[in-house]
Amino acid sequence: MFYQSSGFFKSHALAEAKRKAARNAIKIPFREKFRLPLTRIAYTGGNQMTMPDHFRGRLFWGLNALLGVIFLIELLVPRWLSWVDAAAFVVMAVTALVALARQLPVQNVLMVGGITALIGGVAHGISAKTAIPFGPVVFNSTLGWKISGLLPWTVPFVWIAILFTARGVARLILRPWRKVKVYGYWLIALTALLATAFDVALEPYVWHVKHLWLWEPTKLAMDWHGVPLLNFLSWECVSLLILMFITPSLIRKQPGGGSKPDLHPFFVWSGALLVFAVGSAGAGMWWAAGVDVLIAGVTGWFAVRGAKW
Repeated sequence: MFYQSSGFFKSHALAEAKRKAARNAIKIPFREKFRLPLTRIAYTGGNQMTMPDHFRGRLFWGLNALLGVIFLIELLVPRWLSWVDAAAFVVMAVTALVALARQLPVQNVLMVGGITALIGGVAHGISAKTAIPFGPVVFNSTLGWKISGLLPWTVPFVWIAILFTARGVARLILRPWRKVKVYGYWLIALTALLATAFDVALEPYVWHVKHLWLWEPTKLAMDWHGVPLLNFLSWECVSLLILMFITPSLIRKQPGGGSKPDLHPFFVWSGALLVFAVGSAGAGMWWAAGVDVLIAGVTGWFAVRGAKW
């Protein structure tokens, strides 16, 4: 009886020792125990937040599929479903940020997105109030609830969508020169130029086709389908200002993983320009449609050339 009982206690003590060793081998941080499972964000070395690859991939492709459906709706029924117009900018912006999160820590992506939305939104809000710096613009209520009765909440997403898509296309174009010392300055300048070119294609479409905002007359003799040329100069300047603030956070600190070209921004860029060209042509604005095709063709040629490098 004693032998049996002593054997029982020995096996029990051995099992308890194994459980204790297992607990000591895997120490779970305190904050991990209470993390909500839906956050899907993990911490790596240096307290950098990253998304798990499987979740990031599903989110990325899901958003791209949604954006593709929105582009199709814009092409097939351009004058219906006004809420789709606001959704297009928001989904395009979120897709650009998620694509950026494949290369950078999440906190960097959130920071640069917030700075872009803040500076761009404030600049457009001031312009809606004082006509400076872009000109006398009036936003339609179809873009959503207006902040302080002036700026729709979706306009900051327009800045995120345009600026980061333009930067992705600029990186493709400049791939042959990515090892040049002045590459960073070229990237900033070309990104601002492409963002302005995108706005040149966007403005006639959103005003005369979608009626998302309108421009009041000015004393300037020259304009682009009623849009003052000052608007495009201001887009260039504000884009440069934003890039000066966010570029340090967009630099990849970890080596490797930069040799493969990222074609995603180019596809989004081309899809949006296609929507603008078709919509402008349908409204009889042939000059605007021709410029849209020209912008798409020139940037497409240089982007494909850079991707092959």
